[in-house]
Amino acid sequence: MNRKVTKAIFPVAGMGTRFLPATKSVPKEIMTLVDRPLIQYAIDEARAAGIKEFIFVTSRGKGALEDYFDHAPQLEQELQRKGKTDLLEVLENTNMDSGAIAYIRQHKALGLGHAVWCARRLIGDEPFAVILPDDVIAADKPCLQQMVEAYAETGGNMVAAMEVAPEKASSYGVLDVSEDMGSMVKVRGMVEKPKAEEAPSNLAVIGRYILSPSVLTNLNTMSSGAGGEIQLTDAIAEEINNTGNVYGYRFRGQRFDCGSKSGFLQATVAFGLEREDLREDLSAYLNDVVSMGKAAE
Repeated sequence: MNRKVTKAIFPVAGMGTRFLPATKSVPKEIMTLVDRPLIQYAIDEARAAGIKEFIFVTSRGKGALEDYFDHAPQLEQELQRKGKTDLLEVLENTNMDSGAIAYIRQHKALGLGHAVWCARRLIGDEPFAVILPDDVIAADKPCLQQMVEAYAETGGNMVAAMEVAPEKASSYGVLDVSEDMGSMVKVRGMVEKPKAEEAPSNLAVIGRYILSPSVLTNLNTMSSGAGGEIQLTDAIAEEINNTGNVYGYRFRGQRFDCGSKSGFLQATVAFGLEREDLREDLSAYLNDVVSMGKAAE
């Protein structure tokens, strides 16, 4: 029987330079998508998957991120006094129990693999998840929950995968597939950011992983890979050589790249249209924009 996945690493040490000047003083992870910070979407997804321990790999200037998950007694008392129980319930979802959350500093920007490696002592010998908050996934059943259920059958290592156009391959780690089983594929290789003509498939790895602790052992000896960084993809690829137990999982849902401005805007519109309290006004506005565009043509 495979061990349950109860720990998750959230690499949040990046400077968010694509969102300057906003990220000069605001960590990118707490920029709001509709009315929830990006990190809240990641936390909610992790909770739905049964995660109990939340490990944040941070850097200097992320104090506001840490404060976000703390209790706010003065605010809570004021809402209680005014009888705003609905807002109190909203705040409740942002609080983390004492001991459930840990923060580790990544002192140098050496890549995703290095960020995950920084959390090795808190992982120990247990399987663990990695969630990249930039990748926001809209799904009826949260992506990581889908993966945890599949992992219960396979064990090993699992990466979330989606199909991408060939010209987009150079932005992702791409899977070399040995066996396609529908929602699951057996992986015989991984290539980090290949050229379009060198990509082994159209299945790209996105920011959800379930990994065995041996990946952390691999990271102990990893040298710089693509982009001069220590790549998590390389450490997972080493597992293919050692054990062959690496799988790709075609998740059901729509992924938004909220690390880019266009992806963030697309997600804002998509999530806004899902909200009953926003749908009517937002739809009317978007229809007006389309109409004005057609008139201008």
